[in-house]
Amino acid sequence: MHAGVYISVPFCRSKCTYCNFASGVFSAAQMDRYVERLAADIAGFSDFAGSQGADILEAADSIYLGGGTPSLLQPVQLKKLFFILHDHFALAPDSEVTVECAPGTLTSDIVDALIACGVNRVSLGVQSFIDREAASVARLHTRDKTLHDIERLRAAGIGNINVDLIAGLPHQTEESWNASLDQAVATGVPHVSVYMLEVDEDSRLGRELIAGGTRYHAHFVPDDDATAGFYETARARLEAAGIRQYEISNFAREGFESRHNFKYWTRQPYFGFGVDAHSMLPASPVSRAKGVESLRFSTTDSFDQFFVSSELNTAPVTVAQALEESFFLGLRLNSGINLDQLGRAFGSEVEKFAPVVDELVAEGLLNRALQTLRLTPRGRLLSNEVFEKFIASVSSVG
Repeated sequence: MHAGVYISVPFCRSKCTYCNFASGVFSAAQMDRYVERLAADIAGFSDFAGSQGADILEAADSIYLGGGTPSLLQPVQLKKLFFILHDHFALAPDSEVTVECAPGTLTSDIVDALIACGVNRVSLGVQSFIDREAASVARLHTRDKTLHDIERLRAAGIGNINVDLIAGLPHQTEESWNASLDQAVATGVPHVSVYMLEVDEDSRLGRELIAGGTRYHAHFVPDDDATAGFYETARARLEAAGIRQYEISNFAREGFESRHNFKYWTRQPYFGFGVDAHSMLPASPVSRAKGVESLRFSTTDSFDQFFVSSELNTAPVTVAQALEESFFLGLRLNSGINLDQLGRAFGSEVEKFAPVVDELVAEGLLNRALQTLRLTPRGRLLSNEVFEKFIASVSSVG
């Protein structure tokens, strides 16, 4: 079995007002320090995870550098990271290698470094092709800069490009949202991710919206119904253009689905390194004999604390918890989940979720066709509520 490898790079040129990730603006001097720490963590992780009862995998077929803005690293730092990864993982020849980049950061040196490192997929954090909307949330790029970067990547031989869009940004209207969708389709990129604006206390814009204030253009944020409408419009428009939805937030032309992200949704093993990074590895035979199905590991979400302690949080996943995860992660996919397959993996435990499934089918949030369960269109809009049903029920099936 091949694992995925995720590297968190928490550096940004500016902190977007909607962002609730563990990222921020740090001095360039911190980057070398951070890469050195990553090298140490990668070198020591297998021994630690093995000591905790995980079954260690050395083969990988996907690498994903996310953030933050990994393209802010210097070329020599990027190359060092990839050298370290190749030194500790046996990478399959056809590995998918993705780097998240912000439009406007793709200098010629960075593009050359991406090619030298074997990067074959780039995810661009566009969010909006409308300059006013992008600027309102502290994005520093323009539409023209984004289009130029897409062409630059293609000229360098990287055609597997994703574009992120956010529905519900300040000043966004039905007309402007359609313009962004038109532009995304016109670029010819094979993958588009569409997220609805998250409103929570972990971002400046979210806190301002909750408080009913006007900072960060909060009073120009579309209401929930409008944002949901934008999402539905995106689903229809992208589908008509041959960019088909395969997961709640992800749309792709055939053959361009994100292989790395599929590992998360289908509970395949993955390693995570850096600030607020997560790993999931199968349990060793000894741990399985004790009722542990897999182990999850996570790092602190504090940049400063990351350098103070190398301690990882370790959480064993029981069989009941693994089944719960299989439901709410698998349901994110348009293909849904197959109850026969779950039955072969988890036995009669699957039957304990039957009341939850029946309830959600009756409410029109799940569709059941023979042994396949899928979210309905309404279920996708209310997916968090659907997933909470499975999470809440785990105590009764554990």
